[in-house]
Amino acid sequence: MNVRFIGCLHLKHQSMAHHRGFQDEYYHDEHLIEQWNSVVTSSRDITYILGDITMEKSDPYYMLDRLNGIKHVILGNHDRRQDIKELLNYVDSVCGMCDYKGFILSHCPIHPSEIHFNRGNIHAHIHHINKLEEVQSLMSYNDSNIRDYSLEKYHNVDAKLIGYKPKTLEEIINNDYK
Repeated sequence: MNVRFIGCLHLKHQSMAHHRGFQDEYYHDEHLIEQWNSVVTSSRDITYILGDITMEKSDPYYMLDRLNGIKHVILGNHDRRQDIKELLNYVDSVCGMCDYKGFILSHCPIHPSEIHFNRGNIHAHIHHINKLEEVQSLMSYNDSNIRDYSLEKYHNVDAKLIGYKPKTLEEIINNDYK
């Protein structure tokens, strides 16, 4: 059994598919499913989906059945609470944020003043390089309430940034993102 992490699937989201360089959402979704299933090969493998399964709609949830393994969802800003009951027909659990071996799993990056309590933060939400300008800005103020953290404690698992393949904790820690 392996445990893996990915976020921002954005199934059936035409604008995101184009933004990510695909002809349309069909090709985007098929590529994502193919890449996911190339690494999540056992029905016992666990994958944490760190938010934004879709873009505020529930009709694409059926596609989650095509993804191998056990699926736990950390809700994102585009996952609507009124859709949770439907979502639970396709995944094993849903929550807002959780701990995994000392790492906070969230959709959005956690505040830098909280990072020192944890080994790190595995998140999604940011659709470009793993660069947290807001953290760098806070560092420049040398705020004494924000201590013992660094950008290395933040790990962005946006689907595109990790090649659409859910990553293991070891891959994430070693920055093996492609």
